Amino acid sequence: MIGQKTIHSFFSPVSKKRISKDLNEDEENAKDPKKRKSSALEPEPSGHPPAPLSPDQLDRISVNKRAALEKLVSAHTPPGFGESWRHGLAAEFVKPYFKQLTSFVSEERSRHTVYPPAEHVFTWSQMCDIQDVKVVILGQDPYHGPNQAHGLCFSVKRPVPPPPSLENMYKELVSDIEGFQHPGHGDLTGWAQQGVLLLNAVLTVRAHNANSHKDKGWEKFTDSVVQWLNNNLEGLVFMLWGSYAQKKGAAINRKRHHVLQTAHPSPLSAYRGFFGCKHFSKANELLIKSGKTLIDWKTL
Repeated sequence: MIGQKTIHSFFSPVSKKRISKDLNEDEENAKDPKKRKSSALEPEPSGHPPAPLSPDQLDRISVNKRAALEKLVSAHTPPGFGESWRHGLAAEFVKPYFKQLTSFVSEERSRHTVYPPAEHVFTWSQMCDIQDVKVVILGQDPYHGPNQAHGLCFSVKRPVPPPPSLENMYKELVSDIEGFQHPGHGDLTGWAQQGVLLLNAVLTVRAHNANSHKDKGWEKFTDSVVQWLNNNLEGLVFMLWGSYAQKKGAAINRKRHHVLQTAHPSPLSAYRGFFGCKHFSKANELLIKSGKTLIDWKTL
């Protein structure tokens, strides 16, 4: 009903096809007057074919087409999605799987408590421009406790105490980065604003039910995020901790980017290689070699 539309009502492949079809027909007809359809309301001048459109008119049609498609994509973009990221990932929002995913999450929110809150699902896309990403840390599933998840993997909102994996990250930072001190909280926004992409593979979860939104479409979407960065940027440092992150990052082009791999910081595996990996200082060394500014890991 008018006035009651949500973002989900705009995910319509049929509408996209119709707009694209109409615009394509207009452009083709403009280029080839013979293809123009006759109209009973606008009869052709007797004995004279229609005059071809001028280059300016063709350009105007092309501009209008792009504007219409841009408007379509904007209508499908989820609320809270960063502007620069929207341009890079626009194609995903009109795909059937993303429509199904959005409907699934909406249904879950109507029946259960889902984390993070809707306005924080895409926090990672709001922290810095897509072109400014320098380091990528891949997580798996959002925290499923109250007031924890806020759209950055491993990060929790204040004043929630840092979870065990993040505590182990801080322990490694103390030994790896000179002068690093435990910040007393678990909010990693300070890193994200410097160009550290903290991206979970799955972006939502039902409360107190880990991996409850697994295999619903988020993995495909976040794969497209990683792939865009892989294809369009150079010299990124990917930190792949644990087998899950390493599998997700398997397609990263090692000739264009740097990849650091070790065990997950979880208490179950941190002693199998995470402690002593020195990934934070190594990341900065690699960034400097790539001509990028380093990350101040102490700024939190």
